[in-house]
Order: sequence, then structure tokens, then C-alpha cells
Amino acid sequence: MRRSHSFWLIGGAILVTSAAAAFSSAPSAVFVRGEDISATSSPALAVKERVTHLKTPVPVRAVYMTQCVVGTPSMRESLVKLIENTELNAVVIDIKDYAGKLAFIPKNPALKDFVSDKCGANDMEEFVRTLHEKNIYVIGRITVFQDPYYTKIHPELAVKRLSDKNATWKDKKGLAFIDVSAKPFWDHIVKISRESYEIGFDELNYDYIRFPSDGNMKDIYYSWSEGLTKGDALEQFYKYLSEELKPTGVVISADLFGYVTVHLDDLGIGQLLEKALPYFDYIDPMVYPSHYNSGFAGLVNVNSDPYKVVYTSMKESVRRTVATTTSISSLAFERIGTSTPAIYAKPSYPASKMRPWLQSFDYPVPYTPEMVRAQIKANEDAGLDSYLFWDPANKYTSLRQVLAPNP
Repeated sequence: MRRSHSFWLIGGAILVTSAAAAFSSAPSAVFVRGEDISATSSPALAVKERVTHLKTPVPVRAVYMTQCVVGTPSMRESLVKLIENTELNAVVIDIKDYAGKLAFIPKNPALKDFVSDKCGANDMEEFVRTLHEKNIYVIGRITVFQDPYYTKIHPELAVKRLSDKNATWKDKKGLAFIDVSAKPFWDHIVKISRESYEIGFDELNYDYIRFPSDGNMKDIYYSWSEGLTKGDALEQFYKYLSEELKPTGVVISADLFGYVTVHLDDLGIGQLLEKALPYFDYIDPMVYPSHYNSGFAGLVNVNSDPYKVVYTSMKESVRRTVATTTSISSLAFERIGTSTPAIYAKPSYPASKMRPWLQSFDYPVPYTPEMVRAQIKANEDAGLDSYLFWDPANKYTSLRQVLAPNP
């Protein structure tokens, strides 16, 4: 799972070790897909089934649901009741997981071989419809470039080993990645995205939109991205994704490392906040306090002050989001003058474009209700009110004790 890691920043590179209010408006239906079929059709098929999408609530307050939980009615109902009975109003559901498999059976024949044989929900479309009936906003999470299944089918698109350019490179957990610039794979992601939106997902959330971060980084080779900076390679993907999907009306969001909020380099993985801002409706930094290194925000132990970690990260992300100039280039920005270092003009995006992932899982210490509450307060003090909560076990033990009941 993506979140069960701890990240340390050393010399600009990331090292990874494994480890385990009231709403100002509620969601409302704004789009209905469907059209009349010719009068010559069977009366039973006179009108296509209507697929409704909900407007993004303000604020968004969501919890994450794994593929296995969504495929187990008794388990998923527990989370649905949590959302119904509290100030939560949204859920993030796995569509494509870390293995590259889909959580539901797609209608597109090009995707039929990608259905998970372990977890998932055959009734996904019906489940999404049920969530909509309960006025719950549905976000679908798509893991992108970490994809061991697709790399087996198309090894020519995979990240390679420098010592053997015919061999697929793998990270510390034995997982393979698609080269970010492998454009044939981009179309695969677009197909999954369109299919997901067409069965009712209101928003699509993209994770692992990055280059690899751990493993033998000295023996890695990017045949498709050769000649490009990692940041530029990723921005080309962002741009393509946006251009292909925005005409459908779908809302799209991007998961970025928490350090992206405070660093101006690409962290060795290609992620730069300003390069993502033009292409996504929301940016979701993963600001789990446990994932920061000792010394961040002046803290010897980052787990001792979750408030300070989240506040420092999100306050700076807001400043950079609303700023009108930046030192980071983008295909969407124009350079101002010829000064060195270069300065670029950028749109001032609304602060609400920032929407953090917060921690409600026990690592490396038990995460208490006070620690969860501190993160929410820090986000609010940074000027934000939307959030997503992550617990890979989907228990949310401490979060449950913090949430206000649904009025």
C-alpha cells in the first residue's frame, strides 16, 4: 500500500522504508448521462439507464475504502454508515490498485483482462448509485505508474535496469513501474478513467504519478523519458490527461508527496507542485506526519507535533497556490523578462485547490484522537476546510472519536 511507508529526504532524494463542521453546501446532482434510443428499439430499451454525478461538495470530507472492503458488503456498509452519521460527505474508492488490477468489471472490451481476481465489486455501478442516493460524493482512486501487471504484458514500456536494458527494474518490494513517458500506457489510463466516470464516479484521483523512489536507484534506466527532466516528463502526462478528460466534465485530482508543499526541487521523483496545478481540479498532498524526517519544521520527533507538521506543509502549499509568480517553469506559464534565476507568471489559483490526505493509522506510534484532531485544526488554521483521511485497514478508530455527528 502506498501509505505504509516512511520517507526521509536526504540530499534532495527520497529514501523509503516499509511500515505498516458543518458543510457550506451539500452534494447535489449536476450531470445526467443518457440519451434516447431510436423509436425502432425495443420499448424496454427505449431510454438508456441514467447515470447521475454529484457536484463536488464544499468542503470535501472523505475516507478511503480499499478494493477488498468495497467488495465485502458487510465491511463497506460500516464505512457508509460512518459517512452517513457524521460530518463526512465523501468516499475514495480504489478503482485501479497497486497491482494494476481493476476493482470492477468494465464494459470496454479492451479492459476485460485487467479485472482483479482477488478483490473488487461486481456491483460497483449499483454501489455508486446507492452512495449517490445517500448524497455521498464518490471519488475513484487510480494508481498510475506503479503497475506490475501491465509491465508483464508490455515489458517494453517498463522502467529498465541500467545494467541490463532488456530487464525490468523493480523496487524494494519487487514491484515494477511503467516509464512515465511511455505514451501508449497513457491511453490505458484514459480508458480506465472514462469507463469509471461513465459508471458514476464523480471524481478521479490519481496516485503514484511519479518516478520510482526506492530500490537500487543506481541501476535504473528510463528509455522512454531519456532526454527529459523528470518534472517535464510528468507535466506532459498531466497535460495529456487533462486534455483527454476535461471535455467529459469529470473532476480530477492528484496525490503528491507531502514534501512537495515545501520543496522547490522534484524530490528525485519528478513531482513539483507548480507543474501539477494547471491540470488538476484538486491537489492532494499526503502530509501524514509519520512520513516526514526528523528535523522537519524544527521537530526532532515529527510524531510529537502533528499540528505543526500539517500546518507548516499546508500553509506553504496555500502560499504557492495563490501566488502570481514562481521560479518553477511550466508549459502553462510564461517567463517574465530575462532575469537569472528565471521567474514565471502563473495564475493565482484558489487556496481550496489544496486538499490534504491526513493520517488515521497507527504508525510508528498509536495515532490518538488528539493527534487526528490536531491535523484537522492545522488544516483549518492554514485556511482550508477539505480533507481526505487514510487508513489502509479502513478502521479509522481515532477518527471516529473526533468526527461531529451529522446534524
